[in-house]
Amino acid sequence: MVMRKSLSRTVLAFMLMPGYSALSDDDLKMKDVSSVTDSKQQQTLLTIDRIFDAKEFELKDYSARWIEGTSSYTLLAEVNDDKDHHEIRRYSAATGEYKTLVAKEDLIPEAESTPLEIDDYELSDDQSKVLVYTNAQRVWRKNTRGDYWLFDCSTRQLVKLGGAGEPATMMFAKFSPDATQVAYVRNRNIYLQDLSDLSQRCLTVSDNENIINGTTDWVYEEEFQVRDGFRWSPDGKRIAYWQIDTSDVDQFPLVNNTDSLYPEVTWFAYPKVGQRNPACQIGVVDCESGNNQWILTPGESHEYYIPRMDWAESSEELVIQQLNRLQNCNQLFLADVNSGEVTPILKEEDAAWVDVHNELFWLDDGNKFIWISERDGWRHAYLISRNGEESRLLTPGDYDVIKLLQVDEKRQCFYFIASPDDPTRRYLFRGSLDGSPAIKLTAPETVGVHDYQFSDDAKWAIHRTSHADWPGHTALISIQEFQTVRMLEENEIVAESVRKLDLNPVEFFRVDIGDGIELDGWCMTPPDFDPRASYPLLIYVYGEPAGTTVVDQWGKSNHLWHFMLSQKGYVVMSFDNRGTHVPRGRDWRKSIYKKIGILPPKDQAAAVRAVLKERPYLDSKRVGIWGWSGGGSSSLQAIFKYPDLYSTAIAVASVPDQRYYDTIYQERYMGLPETNAEAFQEGSPINFAQNLEGNLLLVHGTGDDNCHYQTLELLIDKLVACNKQFSLMAYPNRTHAIKERENTERHLRELMTRYLLQHLPVNE
Repeated sequence: MVMRKSLSRTVLAFMLMPGYSALSDDDLKMKDVSSVTDSKQQQTLLTIDRIFDAKEFELKDYSARWIEGTSSYTLLAEVNDDKDHHEIRRYSAATGEYKTLVAKEDLIPEAESTPLEIDDYELSDDQSKVLVYTNAQRVWRKNTRGDYWLFDCSTRQLVKLGGAGEPATMMFAKFSPDATQVAYVRNRNIYLQDLSDLSQRCLTVSDNENIINGTTDWVYEEEFQVRDGFRWSPDGKRIAYWQIDTSDVDQFPLVNNTDSLYPEVTWFAYPKVGQRNPACQIGVVDCESGNNQWILTPGESHEYYIPRMDWAESSEELVIQQLNRLQNCNQLFLADVNSGEVTPILKEEDAAWVDVHNELFWLDDGNKFIWISERDGWRHAYLISRNGEESRLLTPGDYDVIKLLQVDEKRQCFYFIASPDDPTRRYLFRGSLDGSPAIKLTAPETVGVHDYQFSDDAKWAIHRTSHADWPGHTALISIQEFQTVRMLEENEIVAESVRKLDLNPVEFFRVDIGDGIELDGWCMTPPDFDPRASYPLLIYVYGEPAGTTVVDQWGKSNHLWHFMLSQKGYVVMSFDNRGTHVPRGRDWRKSIYKKIGILPPKDQAAAVRAVLKERPYLDSKRVGIWGWSGGGSSSLQAIFKYPDLYSTAIAVASVPDQRYYDTIYQERYMGLPETNAEAFQEGSPINFAQNLEGNLLLVHGTGDDNCHYQTLELLIDKLVACNKQFSLMAYPNRTHAIKERENTERHLRELMTRYLLQHLPVNE
């Protein structure tokens, strides 16, 4: 087993002084000292209250946005440390000086006394106007519906857009390129508002709730992250948009039993694996005439997806990505917006699936573009001609481009994130447009994760970094010199609280599970760790292709909760099995194809057996596992399929039966159930519930629109039929996040902690 330790940290330990019963002057002095020592010891220990209630470790987000074509950025800044009120500032990267564009006082509507709360904002291209988004309401995962106000930077006037209708009904409002109009979505249609006279008109037609224009349905939003579903043309004369038709998609109910005398039922279209999908097409509407042109993408609209669409560096053509239903072929089209005709220019195919991405950068006045592909077994950048006939590999080598960040055409280079030698870390590289080997810019001695937000001219970047033992900071760097210019957010208060904690550094290592396969992992040990003692082992798992758990970065509240458990006497570990989304090549990631729920639990169990053998201080009779969503499913797989190995499991928001999950996700990785029935059977934990022997806690939100409570009830029914005892916590009306309503997050973590202390005891 190969080990790598994080940066060491000074561990502070404070001993309690004994108290005294007599109340002499000397005793009082001693009690004062004891009180101080108690306080110091409290600072070294993590608690549920400190993590989830007091929010003591909550980091500030330096949410800057570069202004296109400039070396300036905007920032939503607190006014006098008031978290409830903000102002919008414009900063110069070169000097650090700022000008207030929109002050708190500017945001007080007429006849009101308090300023608007800014949930989001957008500057016009000429920086003369600002769109302020407020009163944000949740639509599925994100707060994407609310009110929009127009602020004129010259006249200092504040005007509400959208007319005098119901509040919080507008979505995705955006300036036209010349800032004379604003387009937005309301009630499934795209509207246009003239900013000179505030007149409005509807550009699309949707006469029923199944036709959605300018935004998307549940499954496109969840699995393709398409929410904002329309794009202004560069010349401002047209708007291209998604239209989704869910007429033939079966409906799923969410039942609210707590907010009224009788239950309230919300129905929404949810295509389950193997069932009818929504139809999708792309329309282009002329903003002056209102005429609409449909793009003539080939095939049956229910049997393909359009996960990406944008203008192709032109006001006459769109670039569209079209996936077949199995998602093993991604066709890139150029679409003529006048005729609707499409021209295929690129095709990505894979024996498993093709990942959709946004990393497309136009060069040479639209004659070339940079594109990401796994065609040679690694995730690489390619330079492609506009017609697709010429292609050049830009990042040769056996490593993955994790994220393409920026292209600097003037200097004939581009920037990307990669980690060729250690998939748990993230570093910045500079590549050349001639395809010569890339250069690592992040200093060799640094650890952790590094991300960079580039200015439009690629001269500056906002650098965010952290590692598993440090909450990190945000700095401004000069790209040409690659030097830090100034710190932007040090999070020093949180960092100081972390420094006072009694913790061991997180250990990163690899574990050999046989057949030449090594998994990356991390380990947290108790502060007073003794290798001669015996400790319970808790595994944190995800295990599916959509994510990873073993990354050398600060993990916020979940990370702190694991630290807290280590302070209580647990050894906490996590492993990234084959198939997880890590930069170890195409074969590693796609080895899981048609094996969800089959290969991952096998790898996880092999890793646990290996560490139990190699680390005598781990008690093989006290092994627990927990996870959320796909990790909840993985936890069920573990305790059902390996009852001799795992004694305790906590499954949060799981999917016990894959046949009940949505089409886009499940079919991408498993194919269709009619052609892969045996794998769907073997990969669904509900079919192994009869093997339960240990302790199982099931946790679910009854309002989970993603992983439905229905599937948990199926599992409950199966466990009861098999006479298997288990524990259950259902959180009424909570979604997949299980954090809505008062005290929910704290209650959940206390529940989980108590369950572990009872069923996976630390002192045996």
